[in-house]
Amino acid sequence: MKRSYAGKIFRKILVPVFHDVDYVDALNAALAIAGQANVWLVGIVGITENESLSKAAVPARHVRKMMREIVSEKRTRALQRIRVSYKPWDELTHVVQEEQPDLLVLQPSHFGAMGIGIGQAFRFPPCDIVVASGKFPDHPEKVLVSLRGGPYAELSLRLSLSISRNSQAKLTALHILPDTSASDPAFKGMESVLKNLPEIKRQHVRTNDPAQAILSALRDHDLLVLGATARPQDSLISIGPVADAILRESSKGVLVVKSSRPLPANMDSEIVGRNAISVLVDKWFAENTYHAGEFADLDHLLALKRKQNLTVSLALPALNEEETVGHVIQIVRQTLMDRVPLLDEVVLIDSNSTDRTRDIAVDLGVPVHIHQNVLPQFGARTGKGEALWKSLYLTRGDIILWIDTDIVNIHPRFVYGLLGPLILRPDLLFIKGFYRRPLKVDNKLQAGGGGRVTELTARPLLNLFYPELSGVVQPLSGEYGGRRAALEQLPFSSGYGVETGLLIDVFEKFGLNAIAQVDLQERVHHNQPLESLSKMSFAIIQTICRRIEKRYGINMLEDVNKSMKLIRYEQGRLFLDVEEIAELERPAMIELTEYRERNSKT
Repeated sequence: MKRSYAGKIFRKILVPVFHDVDYVDALNAALAIAGQANVWLVGIVGITENESLSKAAVPARHVRKMMREIVSEKRTRALQRIRVSYKPWDELTHVVQEEQPDLLVLQPSHFGAMGIGIGQAFRFPPCDIVVASGKFPDHPEKVLVSLRGGPYAELSLRLSLSISRNSQAKLTALHILPDTSASDPAFKGMESVLKNLPEIKRQHVRTNDPAQAILSALRDHDLLVLGATARPQDSLISIGPVADAILRESSKGVLVVKSSRPLPANMDSEIVGRNAISVLVDKWFAENTYHAGEFADLDHLLALKRKQNLTVSLALPALNEEETVGHVIQIVRQTLMDRVPLLDEVVLIDSNSTDRTRDIAVDLGVPVHIHQNVLPQFGARTGKGEALWKSLYLTRGDIILWIDTDIVNIHPRFVYGLLGPLILRPDLLFIKGFYRRPLKVDNKLQAGGGGRVTELTARPLLNLFYPELSGVVQPLSGEYGGRRAALEQLPFSSGYGVETGLLIDVFEKFGLNAIAQVDLQERVHHNQPLESLSKMSFAIIQTICRRIEKRYGINMLEDVNKSMKLIRYEQGRLFLDVEEIAELERPAMIELTEYRERNSKT
């Protein structure tokens, strides 16, 4: 079954409907943010303290009628039970606790019906909250989002991106810096996010009157999104003077947002705004995560490939894989070369196997290369990364794909799943596969037990140093590929660090949106012992440290750090053994004269 990869979006938005109170702007705002299926209506009837609640029966009937009409026209959803209360705001808060919406959307007329002010609602929000004021456009074309780096910037940006996605509106991010400030530390986290969102136009203004600056910029836009001023909960002013002035003076649609998340301890810290990284990652995850099943129509994929005049190479790295390599080659060639010619060449890049791996490949008609014998003038190194680097030299395709040859449950989807996004989207440069990895223990498969180095080393380090890549499900997966024009510009780690290094380097050089990932479902292979996994982790840590050194111009690792003490158990004794695990690196292939000359002849 095909999975849905939506990232973190607004799956449930709550809009209250009151008796004899306008609801149009709040409803239109909610629809623009989340779409029809995700908007839920809740009927609220308020009764004054000196009246019997039974008097709400008639107004409740009117509210039910209103909600049926809204659902019929707008295809929204409605909670069937109408809530009657002496304290409508408290009742609405209870509904929020029960329904757990992502967002509560109100408009100024609602507060009068509830007998409270906007400030009170913003002071103790039951969930993330939005107030829609002014006439909300039916189809906003230009949206302005004010991002001052405060704690509600993340919600403002997320909401703006959602409106843009649903209405195709153009976004402008307005950053206001006081005249007296040389810098804005709180905005740095948000600034790093905006650099990875090129579709958002950026505007910077220095002023000591932010409200007027925002109103001036709003003249060229249909809609404004901004956060309330961050205030402690015990403050009597919970919406802030800027938002208050804009709500009073603007004739355009305005959405004021406040997150229910507690305020950070240090409001001036650079940490403020960095939570917006999650907006970037969630957006990338939603837009750039695919499922192999989307590309199962191989004839359609072939037509797209031919239309773009693309050639595709599959390189198979191998080391002592005689049990599986033959089946891998047969399945791939039968389906993706003989039946539907999506692949233009398949080559085996062997790491000097001592079993029958090479013989099996030769018998099946696949060109075989021992990577230690390729480009001998540069020396012979061991390691999978070395094989992948030299596969650039040995292949000819515009797109190069790699899959491991130890896959027990090989299926053509491992290849066409990777190829599909690259053919579908010319802007993508790099594709990673991911899958469920059962772990075999005592001849039994444990679902989801694999990927130990991924979860214990790679993903934590990427989250720490490269949070933009935190949405990559399996950064160490051996099934991946990309466009030659990009891959030939990147250095390759010679060993276990190759997957991590390529992922980081593609991000650093080409940006997050150049990367995509695809669900290849389940992968069964032979799991490695803990000692091997420990050495793999050591090499990956070296690779990430080297990237950090390049980014910040510092030296973290000395040569002495490249050896690892391994704990050995042998015949009842415990001792230490030292093994050299130096993660060496090859230069970008395009820098080699031999490569340029070889390519110029083809």
